[in-house]
This record gives sequence, structure tokens and C-alpha cells, in this order.
Amino acid sequence: MHRNIPPSCWRLLTVLLIFITGCWHTYYIARPGSLDLAPDEAHYWMWSQRLDISYYSKGPLVAWLIRASSEVFGSVSRSICGTDVLAVRLPAVFCGSAILVGLYVLSLRVYHSERFSCLVVVGALTLPMVAVSRTIMTIDSPFICCWCWALVLGHEAIVRRTRWAWPALGIVLALGILAKYTMILWLGSACLFLVLTPSQRPLLRTAGPWIAVVIAALGYVPILWWNISHDWQSFRHVSTLAGATADHASSTIRWIGPLEFVGSQAALLVGFWFVVWLAAMIANRPWKETDPSKQFLWWLSVPTFVTFLVFSVRTSILLNWSVPAYVSGMILAAGWFRDRLIMGTRRSRAYLGTCAALTAIVSTFATICIFHVEIIRPALTSIAGSPTESSPMPLRRFDPTCRLRGWRHLGKEVAMLEKELQSEGSMPLIAGSRWFYASEVSFYGAGHPNVYSLGLLIADRHSQFDVWRPNPLSDPEHFVGRTFIFVDVGLPNSTIEKAFDRIEPARVVEYMEGGQPIAKWYLTVCRGFRGAQVGSNTRY
Repeated sequence: MHRNIPPSCWRLLTVLLIFITGCWHTYYIARPGSLDLAPDEAHYWMWSQRLDISYYSKGPLVAWLIRASSEVFGSVSRSICGTDVLAVRLPAVFCGSAILVGLYVLSLRVYHSERFSCLVVVGALTLPMVAVSRTIMTIDSPFICCWCWALVLGHEAIVRRTRWAWPALGIVLALGILAKYTMILWLGSACLFLVLTPSQRPLLRTAGPWIAVVIAALGYVPILWWNISHDWQSFRHVSTLAGATADHASSTIRWIGPLEFVGSQAALLVGFWFVVWLAAMIANRPWKETDPSKQFLWWLSVPTFVTFLVFSVRTSILLNWSVPAYVSGMILAAGWFRDRLIMGTRRSRAYLGTCAALTAIVSTFATICIFHVEIIRPALTSIAGSPTESSPMPLRRFDPTCRLRGWRHLGKEVAMLEKELQSEGSMPLIAGSRWFYASEVSFYGAGHPNVYSLGLLIADRHSQFDVWRPNPLSDPEHFVGRTFIFVDVGLPNSTIEKAFDRIEPARVVEYMEGGQPIAKWYLTVCRGFRGAQVGSNTRY
């Protein structure tokens, strides 16, 4: 029956799905009781309050987008939510929706079917990682958006030989670099495609690819300029993450790393779709596949995956790092899956169809539970068990959304303590033991207070707080004698104690939901800052 449905109906359905789900994400962000800002989001919001051409660990695009959204939607957000949370997260809704549009366009260009392209979008909507990218405003939403549209423009330039697409591709790549340094992997993968595919190799003798490369390289200019002025801190940070620093050089090889990486990626794609992706990569290997569009999708997927697989031998790979590999890869996987349903035996079609249906149900349910964890909270509570001395917050082991809960409560408690001290005649400063505690308090605290991080005193890594000046560790003369409210998940250690004349008993702040402890912090009033010596072996 679907063959009688005109292509325009599939196109309209796609538009409606993207628009309606985008509206739902906007509603969810604005509704009371939605998830608090993640630590990364709060930190990027702080970046947006101090605009720069680059930052400690990332390029500036995420900060620029949050700042632009705050300028346009800030007052609306505060009137609806009481905070800037809607303004902070709206760019994620826009970028996530643009990703879905890009998937649709690229699928249509490769497989020439409105129905197929619509179903690719439907499949993407069931995946938890897609839903999260349309709600949580981290670097991944704009980065994957740029990656996806670079694929659309790259296909237009390389496969369809459209000249105007080359400079447009360069601009999108430059924006992607400003979002995340690993956008360079797109260029590397495209280069491999052009060099190792005989039919595409003549393009290297034309101006188009080099125009795109030159424009894309402009994205690194502000990042390089910033690092020249800041002792190459971003590059030190990235080298540490990649396991290339001196302390990693002498460490043993992580033989279990590749297995951990593959297992995590299988979980990310809900098992079945990872197997389908892997089968599609094998079936469409470029030395067997002759369709240039499918070759393009393959080369823009597998090298990125292999890159992180190789690095997993040296360092732990975070779950989201290899997501770009699946943007083009899942379109190719969807094509492989469709071909199996058309050409396979009745038994194989029934098996694949059943697996796909069950996976869609499971992934959709998982997506719903991420945003409405109360659905499975009783089951998680039963599995986690009651709090004990050794496990005071057992639910955190099973509910990843706990990381996005309680920060609003913490901000109110810090504001109350700050007000108490001010009534005594003291003007306290606020510092966190780590960058993310400080960032959350700044966002949710009354009037967005200035905050600092003393993380280097407890062996935490460097952060943007160590770049902003003045700060208590780099410029102690500006803070000597001041009183601090110190935020941590435990009592101050001896290094913190030595940095002050007097440490008062800590105030315990506990956040509960449904009778279950979700988070706990210690607020310690530290009087008479003396300054502190930071060791030379601090981590980047």
C-alpha cells in the first residue's frame, strides 16, 4: 500500500515528525521538574558569560551559541522557567532538528527514495543518543550538526560535482572545528576517500577541495591564537585525553580497551543496530562497492570508528566520541537492512523485521525513561537497594539522570548560606572543589555569583577557571584574608585546610527524591584565605 503514497506525503510526514518532536523537546525543557543543567552545560554557560575566541578544552562555538540564544530568549526563559535553562538548551533543539533534516537530505541523495529517507529519520528518533542531543546543550549537538551537513555538502561537491558546494563545505567544516577539534577527522576521512578511490582522485587536481581545506583551516586560527597566548593549554589537555602525555607513555597497554570500546558502542546503538552497522560496513567495503555515494558514506564512517578503536589501547574512550562515525554509517546500514528485507528469504526477513521492531520498542522505551525516569524509578530503587554506609546513594549507580538532579537545590542552599554570612558582615566568595560544582552554583545561585575552583589543590585537572584571572590559586594576593564557601562532596582535605586560617564545621546538603538520596554536598565556611602552593605535576 505504501507504494501508492506520493513522495510529497513522506516529505510532509518527515517535516511534521521533526517539528513536533522539536516542540516536545522545547516543552520538556521548559516544564517544571525537567532535568537540571548537566555540569558541562553549566560550565559552557559560564563560558558564554565571558566570550572569547577559544577556551581551555574546546573551541568557542558552544559558548557563542548559548550567548546568542540567551540574548534572544533569555527573558522568555526566565519568565517561564525562572532561570536561563530554556535559553541555554534551545540551541540543542535547533541543532538536533537540523541533524535530522541533514540525515533526510543525505539519505534522499544517496538512495533516491522519500519513503526510505523518512524511515531513516523515524529510526533515528527512536535512538536515545539522538533524543539527548536535542535536549542537552553540550558541544556534541553543534558538532554533530556540522558533521552531518558537511556530509551533505561533501556529497554534493564530491559525488555530484557541484562547484558551489566546496566553499560551503569549507565554512561548515570551519564551524565544526570551532565546536570540537575532532572535526579534523572529517577532512582526514574525505582525503582517504579521494586518494584511495581511483574515480575520485582527479578531483585532487581541481581547485575545489583545496578551497574547502583553506576555508576549513580558518576554524583553527582563533584556537591557535588563543593557545599561543595561553601556553598551549588546550593541546596539553587533548594530549592527556589521548594518552600521549609522559605519564601515559610509561603505562602498560590497555589490552581490554578495544573490547570496552566495542561493547560501549554496541550499547550506544542498542545492540542490534550496531550489528547492522558492522554488517553494512563489511558488505559495502569500498574495494567491492562501485556506487560512489555508498563509498563516500563508508569512508566517512569507518576511519573515524577505527581511529578511536586504536586510541582505546592507550586511553579510555568516552561513549560519545565516536558518534560522528554513525551519521553516514547508519544511512548505509539502513540501506543494507532494506536490501536484506527485499532480497532475503522469508525466514531472514521475518527475523530481521522482528529484531528491528523489538529494538525500536526497547530504544524508544529507553528514550522515554531518560526524560521520565519516574516510570522505572521503583524498579531501579528495588535493584539499587537501601542506602548503606558504604553506598549512601545507591540509586546513582543505576540512574544516570541523577547527575542532572539536585543542582537547583544546591544553588538555593549556597545562596542561603551566603545571605547568612552577609548578615554577619562578611562578604564571602564561593569556590568549588571541582570546576563542575562551581559552574552549577554559578548558574543556580542567586544572581549568578562569581565562583572559583580550588580543584588543583585536590589533584583535579586544570579547567577554564585556572585561565580566568584573577583566581585564588594564580593570584592569591587578591584574595588574602577573604572568607570562602567551599563546595565539595566531602570535607576539606589537609591542603585546603592549610590554605585558610580557620575552617568551620561543614553544613551537609542532601537532595532527596521519592525518599531516595540522589546527591549530597558539604558546604564549608573557610575563613582567612592564606594562599596555597599548587604542585607542578597537575593534570591537564
